Amino acid sequence: MKAPIIALSLALLTLPAIPAHAGQKAAALRSPAKGVLCDRYVCADDHGISRELTERHLGSKAAAKAFSQGDFDQTAFTFANGIFCDVKERLCRKDRYFGADGKRSGAVSSKYTNLLFGE
Repeated sequence: MKAPIIALSLALLTLPAIPAHAGQKAAALRSPAKGVLCDRYVCADDHGISRELTERHLGSKAAAKAFSQGDFDQTAFTFANGIFCDVKERLCRKDRYFGADGKRSGAVSSKYTNLLFGE
């Protein structure tokens, strides 16, 4: 009786781990107008996160919530799906992290850079 239980236990240990977020869809970005990107929380244009655009495309409740957090840099931001955009660089990257050299290490996302900055 112990042999089947041990075999089953070993079999379960060899299964790949399934992430807790498996099956959940990554938060998609959308472009409701030329030069505008929105996630489910904020909208931005080539000047940065915009209260006006957030209110127009996501509603006044979303805008009030996003801008009730106090002062924040509206020119460098990370969307809910991890895409990081920097107005000063005029680039969007696949993440916001830095490399050992102190420079941004995320690969440039030409898709989102083009949608936001038209480049």
